[in-house]
Amino acid sequence: MASMRDIKRRKSSIQSTQQITKAMKLVSTVKLQKARGRAEQTDPYFNYMYKTVSSMLARSGNINHPYLTAGDSEKKAVVAITSNRGLAGGYNSNIVKLITDSDFKKEELNIYAVGGKGAEAFARRGYNIVADASEIMENPTYPDAMALCDKVLEAFTKGEVGEIYLAYTHFKNTVSQEAKLIKLLPIEIDPNDDAADSNILMNYEPNEEEALNQIIPKYVTSLFYGALVEAVASENGARMQAMDSATSNAEEMISDLSLKYNRARQGSITQELTEIIAGANAIS
Repeated sequence: MASMRDIKRRKSSIQSTQQITKAMKLVSTVKLQKARGRAEQTDPYFNYMYKTVSSMLARSGNINHPYLTAGDSEKKAVVAITSNRGLAGGYNSNIVKLITDSDFKKEELNIYAVGGKGAEAFARRGYNIVADASEIMENPTYPDAMALCDKVLEAFTKGEVGEIYLAYTHFKNTVSQEAKLIKLLPIEIDPNDDAADSNILMNYEPNEEEALNQIIPKYVTSLFYGALVEAVASENGARMQAMDSATSNAEEMISDLSLKYNRARQGSITQELTEIIAGANAIS
């Protein structure tokens, strides 16, 4: 059985850790409030952007455009959004598993890492990281998403990659986040979409090529930015949950150690009393 000194030392250590987890939970809660508001404000716009572009392309007929056709390269670009910090439960590992457990072959993937934890995890597993934009996660902005979009689209138009995917964490609510992997390019038109059966075709001015050259990059940039905003909210929500669980676990451990300490102290007092009584009987 551990000595009273060992129990006291361990209890003190856990109490110090608990103070840290409490502080981290409070910080994450404050950050989450701001990030959640931002995500809720931007989410409708990007949902409508996705629906609008999909509907527009479904009414466009058979358009021969690079953004709508898979490239000859077997390489696939994956923009993986994680965080720069840990202690967020399974937030980062869920994104990594989403890609490593997929049907993609490691040698076919070009990883565009947004977040230091993801970059480290993919590098350890031997994936090809062609760009590390981890600094974006400190305070993601629309120009950041645009710069990232330009890099990925350049690789697509040059034929370096044939497909573009986005891996991010969708923010549902404070306690629920979902890791998602979606295909961005080439854009796939859902044959079940009502717009695809419409007899009214979309007209482009001045022509379809110039119009799509303007629309598609804005569309991809919008999805990147929306994913970044949701990822920030999801990260803080996951960290708040993780720190709350850690604080609760620390409280249980402290309670258990307090009980052990009291038992050890009671046993020590009982032993001392026994020795005193035995000594007094021996003298008498």
